[in-house]
Amino acid sequence: MKKKIAVLTGAGVSAESGLSTYRDSGGTWDNYDPMVVASAEGWHRDPGTVLSFYNGLRKRMAACQPNSAHLDIAALEKDCDVTVITQNVDDLHERAGSTHIIHLHGEATKIRPEDSFNDWDGFSEKRVVDIGYNEVHLGDKDSRGVQMRPHIVFFGEAVPKLQEAAEAVSQADVVLIIGTSLQVYPAASLYHYAAPGVPIYIIDPKDVPAREARIIHIRDVATRGMKTFLTSGVF
Repeated sequence: MKKKIAVLTGAGVSAESGLSTYRDSGGTWDNYDPMVVASAEGWHRDPGTVLSFYNGLRKRMAACQPNSAHLDIAALEKDCDVTVITQNVDDLHERAGSTHIIHLHGEATKIRPEDSFNDWDGFSEKRVVDIGYNEVHLGDKDSRGVQMRPHIVFFGEAVPKLQEAAEAVSQADVVLIIGTSLQVYPAASLYHYAAPGVPIYIIDPKDVPAREARIIHIRDVATRGMKTFLTSGVF
């Protein structure tokens, strides 16, 4: 039987592809106020600014390619049952070839009517539309006349796929955390769902707040760290 691997990824796995991280020095939140461009309050106050921010992000995404870390994660599927749980809203895991991906914070290449994907419809994605790297503007509405918004979990909104992600971690034989500072909750708490005795690998060049004896910290960037992980003998 194939080993089950839960791979938790954050902005650091895409940094080497040219997409800036969010919280590091010089990152996205140094240039943009997240409460203006990525919060529920910001959307209701000034949706045009929010749409402009994600239009720019899609443009940057279109110019990027998956790096070797994305490709190595996808290649794990040859021998293992892999679930990628990502905080990233880019599509680099998909483009690298990963087939089972849980996007905790949404997907920048998709949009939805602003009155959907909520408690009222059970977070149904039936109205979600894939637009690739195209732009969205005020006045772009669905057939009912409802404004379209990014298919993003804004700050201040529920994370509906959290339970699915927790179940994947709880069933894993190996947990790999790569490119995340473990500072954004509730995603940062997911590794706690790993079963007793399951090894947890963290690839990050910096110190991380996780403190458990079973944690193996590979102190490196994502691309080199994945090469180290692949030779760790965990398989």
